[in-house]
Amino acid sequence: MKRITYPIITFGLSALLCACQGVETHESELSADEPSRYGEVNVEDPVLQIPDSVEPLFDHWLRDTYVNLGNDGYYYMTGTVGMPGRLTAYDRSPGIKLWRSKDLKDWESMGVVWDFDKHGTWQKEYFYADDNRTVDLNGNPISSKRRTLWAPEIHYIESQKNYFIVATIPENPNGKGSFILRSKTGEAAGPYENVEGNSDGPIFPRIDGSLFEDDDGTVYFVGHNHEIARMKEDMSGLAEPMRKLDEKEYGRKPYIEGAYIFKAKGKYHLVQAIWSFRMPDGSYAYDPGEPNDPTRVYEDRKDWAANRYSYDVVISTADNVYGPYGDRYTSVIGAGHNNLFKDKEGNWWATMFGNPRGDLLERKFLTRPAIIPMRMVGERFYPDFSRTLR
Repeated sequence: MKRITYPIITFGLSALLCACQGVETHESELSADEPSRYGEVNVEDPVLQIPDSVEPLFDHWLRDTYVNLGNDGYYYMTGTVGMPGRLTAYDRSPGIKLWRSKDLKDWESMGVVWDFDKHGTWQKEYFYADDNRTVDLNGNPISSKRRTLWAPEIHYIESQKNYFIVATIPENPNGKGSFILRSKTGEAAGPYENVEGNSDGPIFPRIDGSLFEDDDGTVYFVGHNHEIARMKEDMSGLAEPMRKLDEKEYGRKPYIEGAYIFKAKGKYHLVQAIWSFRMPDGSYAYDPGEPNDPTRVYEDRKDWAANRYSYDVVISTADNVYGPYGDRYTSVIGAGHNNLFKDKEGNWWATMFGNPRGDLLERKFLTRPAIIPMRMVGERFYPDFSRTLR
């Protein structure tokens, strides 16, 4: 395995929020400013910013960074990767790459653990698009011949004593959507095979699939971006139809992606990625309305796109995995499509990658894996400026 090192640089902002120190913080201590309207966000709130101490873990083009602790003392990382030398995974991807680390600082590449040609079945077929698209959303050249994979996640499922990977095929002759892979060896390195529920095509017809294991060993499939279903006990497929999560919606429904559920202090936390926008009155909000929304704030799509600000981590909390989930709150500005995890010492971290899509937020790095130290304020999660990765 190839060892990767990347310098971790600290900029000394730990004193910015001295009241925020500690892994867990009482709700009476400093927390994010409450917006004046549900759906609004104070994008300049210092509590919500990515600490300046956060740097890429290593130098590799990566989107949708995902990290979790395995059963063997290693942290495992995956995410969306493109072909070597390219700055996009819109049309082509080699498959699923993994990295591992004992301490979250030094990472070694495990290579491609699931390759389209070597391990794919229905997934290996190419899709020939007729959308006349020649560039991706960031202006990178793309082809009409497509075979790619987005947003993989690796999960160690305790009740199965095995590793599972969830990933998305956005375009495929056998159907687009999410699928689940099972390790054939019980090890993170695989090799991996399809679970029975997606032996011939996706188990779920939309992107951004995820898994969540509850305390009693029950596993749930979470899908783009408001759906959930319990898995069969042997993880071979869904045990029930997909159902809508019970959420508190904004006045206008924004595009939301990257759903992920984790549990802390007996509560279920639904993590989602939502774009914030500058509104005509100068405020910022998540609900300007999509271009096809008749109640949208911006009539012209160009105006809508020109006022996109940040790709944020937004969380809501519930007592039941199906909901109802309470008010959504902003957890981190500019770190969207991520997951939260605990390290070996019980500290919380959030992954990030730096979305390259054009927006108004100034960012220090783009499409590189990183992790943000997090703290709890009551039942909420915010960046922890008192800790750094050293």
